[in-house]
Amino acid sequence: MGSYRAKALFFVVDNHNVRGRRYLLEEVVDVLSVLGFRMKTFVRYGRLQEMKDMAGPTKALYNLKHIHAINGKSPPMNGRVKKMAEVETFLFTSESVNEGHPDKLCDQISDAVLDACLAEDPDSKVACETCTKTNMVMVFGEITTKANVDYEKIVRDTCRGIGFVSNDVGLDADHCKVLVNIEQQSPDIAQGVHGHFTKRPEEIGAGDQGHMFGYATDETPEFMPLSHVLATKLGARLTEVRKNATCPWLRPDGKTQVTVEYHNDNGAMVPIRVHTVLISTQHDETVTNDEIAADLKEHVIKPVIPEQYLDENTIFHLNPSGRFVIGGPHGDAGLTGRKIIIDTYGGWGAHGGGAFSGKDPTKVDRSGAYVARQAAKSIVASGIARRCIVQVSYAIGVPEPLSVFVDTYGTGKIPDKEILEIVKENFDFRPGMIIINLDLKRGGKGRYLKTAAYGHFGREGADFTWEVVKPLKWEKPSA
Repeated sequence: MGSYRAKALFFVVDNHNVRGRRYLLEEVVDVLSVLGFRMKTFVRYGRLQEMKDMAGPTKALYNLKHIHAINGKSPPMNGRVKKMAEVETFLFTSESVNEGHPDKLCDQISDAVLDACLAEDPDSKVACETCTKTNMVMVFGEITTKANVDYEKIVRDTCRGIGFVSNDVGLDADHCKVLVNIEQQSPDIAQGVHGHFTKRPEEIGAGDQGHMFGYATDETPEFMPLSHVLATKLGARLTEVRKNATCPWLRPDGKTQVTVEYHNDNGAMVPIRVHTVLISTQHDETVTNDEIAADLKEHVIKPVIPEQYLDENTIFHLNPSGRFVIGGPHGDAGLTGRKIIIDTYGGWGAHGGGAFSGKDPTKVDRSGAYVARQAAKSIVASGIARRCIVQVSYAIGVPEPLSVFVDTYGTGKIPDKEILEIVKENFDFRPGMIIINLDLKRGGKGRYLKTAAYGHFGREGADFTWEVVKPLKWEKPSA
């Protein structure tokens, strides 16, 4: 047994030869299995070969150390092993909310209005806000459009589509009050931004001042933070099992939160395990707390969180308040733009403060953040860095950005100043050109409505044009 353990340790630390022979990763996994070690945290996403690219010997050693700890064993220590075993980890938490959360309901109504305007008039200028409370939804803001928009119908259809079909679930889409207070865009803003529709695309100015961020990381296939991805997918799964009646006791409102244990590998984030899962979901009065916990584990958590991230030490808080019958707008007031961290990166990276929903693409709060995400994602996907943040800033009425900033957290294969030049050469940050390059005037068919729940980034589908990786040309430094 001891020789097997030594063989495994030697491999993961030195990643080379044992007595003149190189051992494959698969062989090491087999050895660990013989010893009774759990493989969950050893192999990320179940792909053995990926281990070699995760974080080198440091990550490998930590994995082995963690496997030993799970089984109540202590790995043998020598000089180099002991030093590497002192790898530090930290906890990071991201949250999400369901489409039935009152703030998210408002985001979806605002973006449904935007879709309706752009579908008939791609040049629509939209700044649509929504608020809601018990038995009431109000749509207000500034909209200039040639489209014939039935605001009340949009409100009721959106609420009904989410599942707000009676007062006992939080709102009755067919009988609630719908208030509308819409005015046209200020002529002062109109002339400064697009010259009352006389400017060419490259001349269109930013709709406001501000700074926006894009972020990407190689820790998931989506190039998004794992804590955010899991929290978001748990929320989406709650909605799925509610609508397909797998869990008929579910109601529309709900929140999720995931805490992940990470290792910082020279600036790159390496997820080790899921530390805590929190789900608070609205339910009817017929279900017991034990039934809720059992269904959430079986039908929500199990299909979403990869098994290798869960162990017997993972903490589960499932409806910890004990009762969540009253929800939706009946439980809390809702307002557009109050879930901006959920919309983006779950607390990772940075945020300029501007919300997305209900804003046409001349508003750089939205379009600037979209192109910054595409730039950051392209940097990481192209292998230039393992982690990247891009900032862009604007002045109202001015086409060219005031600044573009890139930081790869020390993970870049070339200096950040060279990466910045690559970004500037490959991405046009002028608002009018962002709109063209990302096809942001195309509304209708729920395009922007899709973005208003479960995140704007890390999504699949033709509508999420900013998620398309742009191939970047760069030269690897000579050895």
